[in-house]
Amino acid sequence: MSTGHARSSSQLPTPTMEEVNPGIYAYVQLDGSWGLNNTGFIKGPNGLTMIDTCFTEARTRSYLEAVRRVSPLPMKTLINTHHHGDHTHGNYLVTDASIIGHELCRETVIETGLQSLHPLFPNVEWGDLELAPPTITFKDQMDIYAGTDGDLKIELIFMGPAHTTNDIVAWLPERKLLFAGDLLFNQGTPFVAMGSVSGSLQAIKRLRELGAETIIPGHGSVCGPKVMDDVEAYLTLIQDTAREAFEAGLTPLDASRQTDLGRFSEWHDAERIAGNLHRAYSELRWEPAGTKLDLAPMVSDMVSLNGGRPVRCLA
Repeated sequence: MSTGHARSSSQLPTPTMEEVNPGIYAYVQLDGSWGLNNTGFIKGPNGLTMIDTCFTEARTRSYLEAVRRVSPLPMKTLINTHHHGDHTHGNYLVTDASIIGHELCRETVIETGLQSLHPLFPNVEWGDLELAPPTITFKDQMDIYAGTDGDLKIELIFMGPAHTTNDIVAWLPERKLLFAGDLLFNQGTPFVAMGSVSGSLQAIKRLRELGAETIIPGHGSVCGPKVMDDVEAYLTLIQDTAREAFEAGLTPLDASRQTDLGRFSEWHDAERIAGNLHRAYSELRWEPAGTKLDLAPMVSDMVSLNGGRPVRCLA
């Protein structure tokens, strides 16, 4: 299941700014592998509502420059879909924005700091990052308004524990448009090691009920609702694999090596299966969803699956 480093960052597609709906933009960083996340923004009459930032200083600066090529309006509001650094590391560069996130997002950004994932990505040039957690938090749902006339409703809905403990989505019911954060990956392997397999499956059921027609996933191309079927099928495979392997006394690493991923083997970052199985094993031990697990064995197992090399991160 080795993934290697077949491509360099210079071979990646140039990030694109796509107007996915009038006044609503998605900034897509392909190929969507480790650290290459999507962001976006919504134009208002007097300012912009931003969705997430990027993994490194350089990538966030490039994103903000792309925003400025579309609009000179002030960036007044920044929404974080969850705490992971590829969605929050660049918060500090959106200097005048109020930062909104789930209360657990603020707590976890502060607790984990800026160094927690560095061992997994030793070759990333981070830049001069500064910690900037959400300054406005909520528990279950918060509604804010944007759009060109200021009355476009954005529902921020708590969906965790799923990808993490603190996932939210930004749902625009009037436009049937969803910023899904990392609850959804398009053509990339989902990663739920810091959240919940069962919770992620439950989140997908809730997302289906929204009725989204346009989805900006956390990673991968803008897509439609079919992406939910793909993510659900993969996570169901993880659950089934974990159940059999757990009963057989296999380690997550051994189970990962024995698993036939079928069509999912075509997705990048296949080594994430090890982290996902660690989480599934936790749930089979009846530990509460989102229980904090030691990242070290997950990282070790993913590196082992990657042929002993660091996982492929071109951010």
